[in-house]
Amino acid sequence: MTARRTRLIVALDTKDTDQARAWRAQTAASDVRPGADAVKLGLEFTYARGLDAVRDVAGDRPLFLDLKLHDIPNTVASAIGSLAAMRPAMLTIHAAGGHAMIAAARAAVDDAFPVDARPILLAVTVLTSMDAEALRETGVSDTPRGQVVRLGTLAMAAGADGLVCSSHEIAPLRDRLGDRPVLVVPGIRPAGTAAGDQKRIMTPIEASRAGADWIVVGRPITTAADPAAAAAAIAAELAG
Repeated sequence: MTARRTRLIVALDTKDTDQARAWRAQTAASDVRPGADAVKLGLEFTYARGLDAVRDVAGDRPLFLDLKLHDIPNTVASAIGSLAAMRPAMLTIHAAGGHAMIAAARAAVDDAFPVDARPILLAVTVLTSMDAEALRETGVSDTPRGQVVRLGTLAMAAGADGLVCSSHEIAPLRDRLGDRPVLVVPGIRPAGTAAGDQKRIMTPIEASRAGADWIVVGRPITTAADPAAAAAAIAAELAG
């Protein structure tokens, strides 16, 4: 395995544009303290405020646009074309959409974006809110780990650049796929913070040591008394 630096994405999970802007500004790195390397805006904010507001809030920060596209191949490809003006640094689709959908997404990214501005195409494997029982309710008899490795292998073969997975699946994915996939890991909870609705979690440093390229942290930063200090503490922990 090659040495990697794990980077921090702060999730701006709100419907309020002013609040999202404030969190973006508070969590940026400065000359006096480290901060998040990118911001995430997803379904909650995009549905409430629209793509123009997403572009405005992201500003010049790298944008993880987490819309988890999942539809027939032609529709997903067309949607990606519509998102080209957003210039996201990362874009998500669902690995469960299958080989044809992922391949169509890959082709759409290559066609719609300039070579030097193509987003990292990430396939979401199993949501971090799901455990084995939740999978069984959907008809999947395998463990979360087995399903993540299965979907991750499929997604990478179909053209994804990386995967979204829980921290508990980093090691088996690295064992199967090596350094090739960019691994983006939500469900991160600093020591001493509440798990909330997440089922498969680790601390930032645990995820980094396991091999995460990026971690996504939302509420432990944005609901902290001092979001800037919370982001800086995680960034410093990752930097060692």
